[in-house]
Parts: sequence; C-alpha cells; structure tokens
Amino acid sequence: MFKKTLVVAVSAALSAPAVFAADGTGGWDYTGLTSSIDFSTISVGVLAVAGILAGVYAGIKGAKIVLGFLRG
Repeated sequence: MFKKTLVVAVSAALSAPAVFAADGTGGWDYTGLTSSIDFSTISVGVLAVAGILAGVYAGIKGAKIVLGFLRG
C-alpha cells in the first residue's frame, strides 16, 4: 500500500510542472508597470550613501591610528 501511494505521489510531482508550464498565455501582464521604472537614480543614490559611509569609516580608522600613535 505504501509503495503504491509513493509511486502515485512521485508521478504526480513529476507531471505537475509540465501541466502548469503548458499554458504560458495565462497570468497577469505587468509590462506596463515595470517598463516605466528606472533604477539608475536609485543606484546612484545607494552608491553615494555607500561612498559617504566608506569615508566616515576611513576617518574613524585614521583617527584611531593617530590616537594610538599619540598614546603609545
């Protein structure tokens, strides 16, 4: 009984993707929404913030090195 149930479950799992992939015409079309989005300004902003943070961290590290020279 267990083997028959296992065979049915495995065959259903293997055939299900083929059944769902056969109909490629259905579903929602989001090209009207996604074609008008421009991520170039967002990426420039993210890189600018990353550059500022890198400058801050480099400044902190430099200050620690200079203070270490003065103490030691």
